[in-house]
Amino acid sequence: MATTADDVREIALSLPGSSEKLAWGMPTFRVGAANGKDRKGGSGGKIFAALADDDTSIGVKCPREDREELIAAEPEKFFIRPGHDDNYAWLRVRLAAVEDTAELRSILTDAWRQAAPKRLAAAHPELDGPGPRRPLTAG
Repeated sequence: MATTADDVREIALSLPGSSEKLAWGMPTFRVGAANGKDRKGGSGGKIFAALADDDTSIGVKCPREDREELIAAEPEKFFIRPGHDDNYAWLRVRLAAVEDTAELRSILTDAWRQAAPKRLAAAHPELDGPGPRRPLTAG
């Protein structure tokens, strides 16, 4: 069963401290700001996921050093846009290649963990993996 943009939105917004904000013409999902505002009144929060404008893929926060291995292991699922993502801790995921909503939840939770403030992440050990900020892992 392919996952959808609606699945992304439902799961992303179910994660603690998450909010949705339109940026660059796309829905982005952020963590770490109450009511979508930071303490200084800015747009607030760190982006952990963003839907592509055609709703067929998402970008997720991922350590740059992990991307090559993930793409090599599952190139039909994971990719980057050369020239655009090269210098960012970001990975793209084709929604049609995600096995089910459980796998999508795992991907989004890993991305959330990368962006969440330490105090918020520590308050939700049920979302924690083997380390306080375990990187995104394939399947």
